[in-house]
Amino acid sequence: MENVKSKLQKRTFTTVEQACHEIQGFKKLYGELQDKIVLSGQSKSTLTNYGRKLAQISLHFKKLPQHISEKEMNKYLASVARQSKTPSLSDFKFAVHGLRYCYRLLGMNEKVLQLPKIREPQKLPVVLNRQECKALFKAPELLKHRVLLSLIYSAGLRAQEASRLKIADIDSGRMMIHIRQSKFNKDRYVPLSPLILQGLRKYVYACQPVDYLFNGNSPGTPLSIRGMQWALREAVKKCKLQKGISLHTLRHSYATHLLEEGMDIVSIKDLLGHVRIQTTMIYLHVAKPNRSNLFSPFDRLYKKG
Repeated sequence: MENVKSKLQKRTFTTVEQACHEIQGFKKLYGELQDKIVLSGQSKSTLTNYGRKLAQISLHFKKLPQHISEKEMNKYLASVARQSKTPSLSDFKFAVHGLRYCYRLLGMNEKVLQLPKIREPQKLPVVLNRQECKALFKAPELLKHRVLLSLIYSAGLRAQEASRLKIADIDSGRMMIHIRQSKFNKDRYVPLSPLILQGLRKYVYACQPVDYLFNGNSPGTPLSIRGMQWALREAVKKCKLQKGISLHTLRHSYATHLLEEGMDIVSIKDLLGHVRIQTTMIYLHVAKPNRSNLFSPFDRLYKKG
């Protein structure tokens, strides 16, 4: 009995659990937030990020967010922003978004208007050229990792989509890949590259994956995103690429190369599974124009004759 007590005493409570215990009414608010996020089909990470920030705010003020004045909230948010080098990509962002979600849930639209606006950074995605892609896909020692990175690029997959992909989702008869319940709980199909199919057949024969196309440490479990990131990092080191490359860089490169090869932006939007065309249009600023009559005026400065 004493051992059980000591274990309970040593247990570290999460921020949300602490707020549920210490702040009157927070447990009810969190339950309503959880129900709304589930019914809206949003991800667990949304609940985690918003719930944690609302709990931190409630614990800081010792009261629920709806009872905090505009002056108090602005002072708090300003202190959060000062603590971060990039407020738009930090706790500040989750705090504001969480509060907006909470206030809308409670029907307090006037409080939503009082919150500061978040300026999203206008950064263009990192994109690999074709030679860099070929070097990257050749670099891994393991066949599994060579096929994995090639497949992500060839189908424009998100990391989570590649992790969840099952053997049955590869339809070699129709030459399509079925991506199930991805972001926003949407299914979609993307073309299966004949060259990728050859690599997949070699990989499946050699590695005998079970259920998931890329198994984790145990057969029948998916390869984790962390494991995929490790495979990419090792490949980047081996081919000595200097760009800041992530798994999502392969998806950016896929979209950009399709655009450069002449595919229309609406088709690319559908292949990527984007909800809004505005999200896809960022690649218009990255893709190299394919018109042959374009040139730099610098070259004309020193043209002979």
